[in-house]
Amino acid sequence: MTQRDFTWLSAVELQILYARGEASPVEVLETFLARARALQPHLNALVLVDEAAARAAARASEARWRSGTPLSIFDGVPTTIKDTTPVKGWPTRNGSHATDETPAAESAPVVDRLQRAGMVVLGKSTTPEFGWKALTDSPLQGTTRSPWNLKHTPGGSSGGASALTAAGINPFNHGNDGGGSIRIPAAHTGLVGLKPSFGRIPQHPADAPFADVVSQGVLARSVLDSALALNLLAGPDPRDWRSLPADPRDYSIGLEDGVRGLKLGLSLDLGQVEADPEVRALAAAAARRFEQLGAVVEDVGPLIDPLRQSFEPLWIGSFATRLRLIPTQLHDKLDPGFRAAAEKGLAITLADYARAYEARSKLARDMALWHQKYDLLLAPVTPTAAPQVDTLYNSEAFPRWTKGAPYTLPFNLTGQPAASMPAGLTAAGLPVGLQIVGPARADALVLRAMRAYESASGWTWPQAKVVETLGRLSVT
Repeated sequence: MTQRDFTWLSAVELQILYARGEASPVEVLETFLARARALQPHLNALVLVDEAAARAAARASEARWRSGTPLSIFDGVPTTIKDTTPVKGWPTRNGSHATDETPAAESAPVVDRLQRAGMVVLGKSTTPEFGWKALTDSPLQGTTRSPWNLKHTPGGSSGGASALTAAGINPFNHGNDGGGSIRIPAAHTGLVGLKPSFGRIPQHPADAPFADVVSQGVLARSVLDSALALNLLAGPDPRDWRSLPADPRDYSIGLEDGVRGLKLGLSLDLGQVEADPEVRALAAAAARRFEQLGAVVEDVGPLIDPLRQSFEPLWIGSFATRLRLIPTQLHDKLDPGFRAAAEKGLAITLADYARAYEARSKLARDMALWHQKYDLLLAPVTPTAAPQVDTLYNSEAFPRWTKGAPYTLPFNLTGQPAASMPAGLTAAGLPVGLQIVGPARADALVLRAMRAYESASGWTWPQAKVVETLGRLSVT
C-alpha cells in the first residue's frame, strides 16, 4: 500500500486491512507520521508528537493482529489527544504560557480507554488558550489553519483535531465540547462531530471551570467511526462523579434503521440568531433531506431567548476563576481576548451565577418539554462559514454570543446529545454544518439520524477542495 492508499480511509476500513493482513499498523503509522510532518508547517495542528512511543504501540498492535488477538476493532489505528486533556508523561499546556512542561501524573479516562483499545496515540493537538474560543490560535502555539483554505480557521476549540482529520492525517481525533468545540470545528471542516450526552464519556479532571458542561468525543469522517468510538469511550469512571451509569449498548446497532416516521423541528433562528443567508439556505436544504428519508420536518422558528443576558456570568465567571489561579506576572502573556473576558468576570457575583443556573435549569426543562412533541431538532451549527484566521473572537466584529457559539452552547447547558453533519459548501468553497439535537441521553437516536443523513447527503471523502489545497503544498 502507498501513502495515498491510506490517506482517506476510515478507522473501520483500516481495521479490515489489518484483519486481512493487507496492511500493518506499523506501515500505516509511518504513512501518517510522514503526512503529519509534511503538513504541520502549513496547518500547525500538532503540539507534541511522540514518534518513539507511537512506534512502540504500533509494533505491539502489529503483533496482536498477527496472532489474532487484537484488543478492539480499532487496535492499531492512529489518533491524537486535544491538549486540554492530560496524557500521562506528557505536559498539558492548554495553549498557554501560564502552564509548564510538567508531565501529567495520570491520563484522563478517554486516553486510558483509547490506549486500552490498542489505538496508537501520536501526540497532542492544538487548542486556543484554555479552550476559550471557537477559533484555534494561542499565544503559546500560534495559529492553526484549515486544510480547506489556509487563510481560514478550522474552528475551535478542537481545531487541531479537526484540521488533522480533515487533512487525512488520521481517521479521527479526540476533542471535547464545552460550548460547541466539537461541532463548530466539524462544521467548519466538513466532518462528523458528535457531542455525546453530558456524562456519557467521563472526564478528568472533573472539577475544572466548565466541567459541568463539557462532553468528550471525537471528530471523524464517518458516522460508523463515531459510533464505534463511542462504544470504546462511554461508561462511568470514579474520578468523574457526574459520569452516567454503565450502558451495555452497542451504538453501531440500529444505525441503519432510518428516520421514517420521526417528527423533526427545524429552527434556523433558534435563539433569535441572524445567520448568513448562504448558511441558512444550506442548512434548510440539508434539513429537507430528512423529508426524502420519510421524516416529517416542520419549521418551528426561534425556540429560546438570546443567550448573553442569562449565561454570560457562567462564561466569564469561569474564566475569572481560571485567572485567579494564574500569577499576575504572567497576565501579559495571556491571549488578550481571554484576559479581557476573565477580568470582566471578576465582577460576577454569586447572585449573578445563581441566576444563570436558574436560567440553565429552565432551558433544560423547556427543551425536555419541546421534545415531547418532536423527536429531533435541526438547526445550523454556526451563523457563518469558517472565519479568517486573523478574526478577533468576541470582538465587535465577531461577538461570541451572536457569531461564535449561539447555536451550539444551548445544548452544552442542557447536556443533550448534539452533532454536526456536513451541509454543503458556500460559494467560497467553505463547509457549513447541519446540527442534529436529540432529547436527553438519546445518543443512539442522534447517531441513527446522522447515519440516515450521511447515506443521503452524497458527502464523500476526499473532497476535491481539500485535495486541491493540499496538492498545492506538494503533499500526496
